[in-house]
Amino acid sequence: MLTSREIKVLHIEPTDVCQAACPLCARETDVYFNKTDKHHLSLDQLRALLSDDFIAGLHKMFMCGNYGDPAAGHYTMPIYQYARSINPTIVLGMNSNGGIGTTAWWHDLGLLFNQPQDYVVFSIDGLEDTNALYRVNVIWQKIMQNAEAFIAAGGSAHWDMLVYRHNEHQVDACERLARDMGFRWFRAKVSKRPLVGHLEYPINWSPPVSREATIRCHALHEQSIYVDAQGRIGPCCWLGSRQRDFVDDFDQIRASWVSQRPNPVCLSTCGTIDMSSNFASQWRREIQL
Repeated sequence: MLTSREIKVLHIEPTDVCQAACPLCARETDVYFNKTDKHHLSLDQLRALLSDDFIAGLHKMFMCGNYGDPAAGHYTMPIYQYARSINPTIVLGMNSNGGIGTTAWWHDLGLLFNQPQDYVVFSIDGLEDTNALYRVNVIWQKIMQNAEAFIAAGGSAHWDMLVYRHNEHQVDACERLARDMGFRWFRAKVSKRPLVGHLEYPINWSPPVSREATIRCHALHEQSIYVDAQGRIGPCCWLGSRQRDFVDDFDQIRASWVSQRPNPVCLSTCGTIDMSSNFASQWRREIQL
């Protein structure tokens, strides 16, 4: 797959470990995922998969997990340091619930993420009284302390909020807090995943109706590949979101797009109707602060 197309963006899931128990996360919904069998992608593993020249040719490297939080990875910081040493202009990014790690670790990350486009997305779904209703086991005060440490060290922080019935009344307050704390962006979106348990869609919101669509592949558009915590290479994280069905044959997936049965993950994620994909249309609010 690496030789069939030019890659400019590398998405890494450095670990499948996370302290949270978000009810819609693959950690909770994938019956084949074993929480006791923990994986941490090491720098040596990564370098065995991808050469220094490959890293040097990238525009961006970011970490985000299907099963784990990058801040829980044993080798997250060394991998970032290696990428920056090989490619001084590479854009570094990360998505995290923000409630893992020490303030010292987050301060060091803020110092490392010193380029104009570097960022960390903090997934914070409400204020102190509502965040844990979805981000189960995530401690609010730790998020605030870690975000403050990252921002104080010069890091660019983005606040991403999943909006449900139980927290939609706090969107404005979350935006104000993000602004006051020095976040650079605030985004609010409604999850595309089928809801379970106590979760409800916001008032007057209906999930998109599945219908015929043209697939505009996000991975092809941004020229990206995905490496999971076990060191497996796939076309994107969405096609790597089920342990037993990990996809590494991209040619087979692409062939399905023009068949009578396009890959359902591709259709639900990158299906485009009237130039708007499900992935892009989930945003309700996106504001640069």
